[in-house]
Amino acid sequence: MKDVRQRAEHHRQAGLKALQSRQWPSAVAEFERAARLEPANAAVQLHLASACVRAGRVDDAFAPARRALDLVPGNPMACRVLAELHHQQNRHADAAAVFDAFPADAPRDHAWHNARGNTMYLAGRLSDAVDAFFQALALRIDAPLVHYRLGLVFKELHMTREATECFRTAVSLDDGRVRALALSLLVHESRQTCDWQCTAQDTAALLAALDDADEGVGQLLSPFALLAVDATPAQQRRIGMLRTRGVALGLVPLPPPPQPRRPGPIRVGYLSNDFYQHATSVLMAELLERRDRDRFHVTLYCHSVNDGSAVAARVRSACDAFVDVTHLSNAAVARRMRDDALDIAVDLKGHTRGSRFEVLAHRPAPVQVAYLGYPATTGAEFIDYLIGDPVVTPLAHAANYSEHIAQLPHSYQPNDRQRALPAAPSRASLGLPDDAVVLCCFNQTYKISPHMLDLWARILHGAPRTVLWMLAWNPHARANLTRELADRGVPEARVCWGDKRTLSQHIARLRCADLFLDTWPCNAHTTASEALWAGVPVLTVPGPTFASRVAASLVSACGLPELAAADDDAYVQLATALANEPATLAGLKAHLDSQRLQLPLFDTDRYARDYEALLQRMFDRAQAGLPPEALPAA
Repeated sequence: MKDVRQRAEHHRQAGLKALQSRQWPSAVAEFERAARLEPANAAVQLHLASACVRAGRVDDAFAPARRALDLVPGNPMACRVLAELHHQQNRHADAAAVFDAFPADAPRDHAWHNARGNTMYLAGRLSDAVDAFFQALALRIDAPLVHYRLGLVFKELHMTREATECFRTAVSLDDGRVRALALSLLVHESRQTCDWQCTAQDTAALLAALDDADEGVGQLLSPFALLAVDATPAQQRRIGMLRTRGVALGLVPLPPPPQPRRPGPIRVGYLSNDFYQHATSVLMAELLERRDRDRFHVTLYCHSVNDGSAVAARVRSACDAFVDVTHLSNAAVARRMRDDALDIAVDLKGHTRGSRFEVLAHRPAPVQVAYLGYPATTGAEFIDYLIGDPVVTPLAHAANYSEHIAQLPHSYQPNDRQRALPAAPSRASLGLPDDAVVLCCFNQTYKISPHMLDLWARILHGAPRTVLWMLAWNPHARANLTRELADRGVPEARVCWGDKRTLSQHIARLRCADLFLDTWPCNAHTTASEALWAGVPVLTVPGPTFASRVAASLVSACGLPELAAADDDAYVQLATALANEPATLAGLKAHLDSQRLQLPLFDTDRYARDYEALLQRMFDRAQAGLPPEALPAA
């Protein structure tokens, strides 16, 4: 028996050394030998589970993790390891069940409560998450990660002020990874409530932290946080690169696909968790319906909820195949894509919430594309092309992108001509004056800044017959914006508010507006195309980043490039002039109304032909053995 234990310990030590040297298969083999010799050793079972995960064998990790917890049901580490395995397969409810089954009399340390809180957050059990994080803080009040995670829960509960306080506490307690993470959300949440007292210094601290970030910090950050602040294109690319390297760490590319390719149409696969009532599906639905079914075979690789919405049904029925990959590991999704013989894999998420674009780090397809969902470079070496257009991604901006720019001739953004266009309600029913020029901005409040309010106040002062109509995103933002405008000399009587409504109701009320005032550095995107569809001109100023050039792309595709002003002063001057010249403004609205279905932005048949021609060019280069290169608009 002693000899058996000694041999098991020898293999365990060999496994640990293999882990340290990142020899994952060797580590698995050594721990398997140790486990065969000492199957009742819970520590060996946990080592084996960990090694299997590192080796990309998540499915194989479950058995030893369950065995460890069976051997010692009250072991907090075993509980956490098994729950984490469920998380890796997006089975968050199963992970929560592991914590629920933990014996009531078993010891619970700070790490256990923290892990339970994170599990409950991911499982959507937000009240339980709050309880768990408070218990973790009771054991260690100065834990920055717990304060940060508690802030995430409050954010999900729409308790923005509480979330902001949690993020600020995390910033004060940490000078490393958690601080950078918390700063990004502190800035975002403060902007959501338009509480700008510390915005300038918090933003400066965030950008400084990002400039100093190494790969350890960068891999945890969301580049999305940079879209609405004055980050440079170089900063966006660098943080995208660091984040991508982190999420793709250890992912091994598949062998090259067999040649020649399987005969038949070009096989395109879309990866997303937005195949439900989401802006991405709303924009893409008719594109998928209008595609050339003889030339393109389309598969959706979906890890989103099925909300039963009409748009979800449209998107699914428009495609040749639908694959639910929610509970597959990244490696398994990539293998499924390879087995489906994809020619082109298209990621629709980038660095947005719920993304799994790191699946493409396995190189499941010969051509890999970023499209629509994330308005910036991914920074990913495994993405070949980013689809844009001559306005939103001019070739002169190529250095801002890790991908090769592939341009559509008009706007990069698809649109749905089947969307509702109901009649406008009365202005009185919306609380709007009948005799005023209505300037509106329905962007989310995090896109609004003190600088934008300065410009809007100048416009309102220069056009006294105007009112400003905004979305009441949350009560704190409404109160703060009302006060900020008053400080700029705009009385409350000239500020109108709209509540959140369904899409068709929103488009109907938009028709009561006269001019949409855009924001930057993060423009209106889907919101801008909704306004244009409703016949409302959009005024914008394009900047150096993708997110700051979207509205210019949209108005150009509506035949109104003059609505992309050169700078702040030109924006104010043009808005003021239009507001004081109702006949000119009416002419712009009439152009949008009368030409709606002929405008490139809303001509889905034309868009589908152009889009598929661009995919064909990518495919042809790959088939000819040529590397990706910039594809200018044809």
